[in-house]
Amino acid sequence: MTEDWLAINRAYWDERVPIHIQGRFYDVDSFKAGRSTLRRQEVADLAPVSGKTLIHLQCHFGLDTLSWARLGATAVGLDFSVPAIAAARTLAAETGIAAEFIAANVYDAPQLLRGRPFDIVYTGIGALMWLANLPRWAEAVAALLVPGGELYLIEFHPTQWMLSETDPLRIVDSYFTEKTGLAVALAGTYANRAALTEANETRQWNHGLGAVVSAVIAAGLSIQSLNESPETVWQWSPILERSEAGLYRMPANLPSLPLMYTLRATKR
Repeated sequence: MTEDWLAINRAYWDERVPIHIQGRFYDVDSFKAGRSTLRRQEVADLAPVSGKTLIHLQCHFGLDTLSWARLGATAVGLDFSVPAIAAARTLAAETGIAAEFIAANVYDAPQLLRGRPFDIVYTGIGALMWLANLPRWAEAVAALLVPGGELYLIEFHPTQWMLSETDPLRIVDSYFTEKTGLAVALAGTYANRAALTEANETRQWNHGLGAVVSAVIAAGLSIQSLNESPETVWQWSPILERSEAGLYRMPANLPSLPLMYTLRATKR
């Protein structure tokens, strides 16, 4: 895709910021009252973060970033949407949580933060699909880490993007789209399907596990673990059932599928 995919996707996300802040999906009021938006496993994997420096790439309007800051991390959130970063700064001020937010795309982060390496680069939950160049992303991650620092990537499994929302056992898209990308029109938002929106064009890439792993290794990181999960944080299909952990999985009478994965890697 030769057109300005970054501008197309930025317009999409800019318009959705106020919808997400005001809607029930993100439940900002309960966050202000003390709710953490982090998943239990993430906290267990990275704890303790108190005193560590953490940068959250593609942070949207900062709820996860601020949740890490509440746990004691010196947290920085970065996102390409100026309205999202403005909203994150407002939330930080309203809640009294110390965190820094920067408006920039991932590829420019090392240049903007030169001389400020981090103990942890945290990202995922629907982030990679918005990036056209995965090797450049991995190089940026490596540049942001201190020696021995960790990339913690928790992401939707690439098989999920292949499947029909109404029939998750039916394949509707290709697994391999990192070279060609997908032009997808998405009215509304996952947080409010009925929301009235105008900037509905997007450009997306389904990055396979092999592509992710290869990019991370090529950037000089050592992979410590790669775990796939049959559960996901998002009920992207009405057929998915809620698990005891509060996540979503395939019904018991159907085959289980990998719906998310967690990759952990350290800088050599």
